Amino acid sequence: MSEPHHDGPSGGVLIVDFGAQYCQLIARRVRELGVYSRITVPERAMFTFAHMRPAAVILSGGPRSVYEHDAPALDPAILQKGVPVLGICYGLQWLAQHTGGEVTPARAGAEYGRTQLHVVDDRDLLAAVRQDGIVWMSHGDKVARLGPGFEVLARSEPCPFAVVGDRTRRFYGLQFHPEVAHTEDGAAMLRNFVLGIARCRADWNPGNLVEQKVAAVRQLVGDSGEVVMGLSGGVDSSVAAVLIHRAIGTRLHCVFVDNGLLRAGEREGVEELFRDHYHMDLEVVDASERFLGELKGVVDPEAKRKIVGKVFVDVFRDKARQKRNAKFLGQGTLYPDVIESVAAHGGATSTIKSHHNVGGLPKDLDLALVEPLRDLFKDEVRALGRELGLPATLVLRQPFPGPGLAVRCLGEVTRQKLEPLRAADRIVREEVEARGLERGLWQYFAVHVPQKTVGVKGDARVYEDVCVLRLVSSQDAMTADWELLPVDVLKRISNRILNEVKGFARVCLDISSKPPATIEWE
Repeated sequence: MSEPHHDGPSGGVLIVDFGAQYCQLIARRVRELGVYSRITVPERAMFTFAHMRPAAVILSGGPRSVYEHDAPALDPAILQKGVPVLGICYGLQWLAQHTGGEVTPARAGAEYGRTQLHVVDDRDLLAAVRQDGIVWMSHGDKVARLGPGFEVLARSEPCPFAVVGDRTRRFYGLQFHPEVAHTEDGAAMLRNFVLGIARCRADWNPGNLVEQKVAAVRQLVGDSGEVVMGLSGGVDSSVAAVLIHRAIGTRLHCVFVDNGLLRAGEREGVEELFRDHYHMDLEVVDASERFLGELKGVVDPEAKRKIVGKVFVDVFRDKARQKRNAKFLGQGTLYPDVIESVAAHGGATSTIKSHHNVGGLPKDLDLALVEPLRDLFKDEVRALGRELGLPATLVLRQPFPGPGLAVRCLGEVTRQKLEPLRAADRIVREEVEARGLERGLWQYFAVHVPQKTVGVKGDARVYEDVCVLRLVSSQDAMTADWELLPVDVLKRISNRILNEVKGFARVCLDISSKPPATIEWE
């Protein structure tokens, strides 16, 4: 499905992705201001601009040098469109290069990490930005000379052109990253540009998108089209399913595949909610033996993901073919899924991990995709779910990976390892939710680490595995911080796991943030 088309001079912000590690964060920060944002690659920027008619353009950072012969190619004509432009890091250097300035290797002038920003001019872009505040630098090149019309708005040591601007043309540049949390007043700078300089309308509210999304599904599927959809019971697929069901009713056919890698009570919960409550056409397929058979002997994490994805597609394909009238495939694909899996809309961002619901559709299935959530971040999907009337227990439910417990069970995946992991995960969820602590967490789960350690149970020596607790907070899973539960809750979780679950000799706590770690262990 296509992304929303915003008409008029206040049609949101177009972000040109030069391969920045945090390009998706720029998009997220703009949406937090209530303004629609969309990412495109340099090669498609002019086409996307004509379609979207944005009120402003942001040029992202990137790993390349603007003077390299094969640097990302953006048509300079985008500067003639009459809208404000903000260049960030590489984006600033590209802007300088195409407005009569000069960019050279920084050598001694390179900056990485936290730097103090000395504000020279605190109007418009830098309004309410503190003097000598901290910003996050990451650049090996520098602007050596500004083009006509530009002036210095702020500097750092040793960067004389940390913030620059041409107020006549409304072109601005930052040599640091305002989108990351390390830049103290980064949110204020983006707000000043998006709402102040560009005067974008703050009318982006995912909770108000229901009718627009329903209408888009109806238009795509038509009056008689039928959709088959793999329903996992997670937030994404559930919101997508209810949305599609509202659009076409009984012409939606859901298939729930029990892969043997689910959490305790998962299958029963899906059947009760979607079959009994929403009265959807739901078929449950028990394929656990097939999945575990394919995973036998496999230890590589990416291989596990690909096997789970392939078997899911195979099982689903068999069932989809039985729905002979279905010409469409529904999926709960989100914006972060696309960014992490296919590198920022085809740009230079590196692939982090594969997602089984992105790009895995077999060609011989010959079904058109229906992906109503493809342009939304997770918290925006939750807002949409609340608007749809989904129960809070589902809308606020923590994300669960497509490969399920396979990526939380290190080494070979077996029933003997899954059972204690499933029991430990249930205990973690019960204790966290009994105290209402889930409201401050993005995910909270157990991991099975097949490392034998010595323990004592019932006055006898045991030699069993390690259970790790993973507790993180996040907004969109792009970055995450580890969290610490109250000590008494941690004690209760540990005591219950070691006393109630056979197979673990000790419980450990993971205190790694993302980056450099990922949220899931595999």
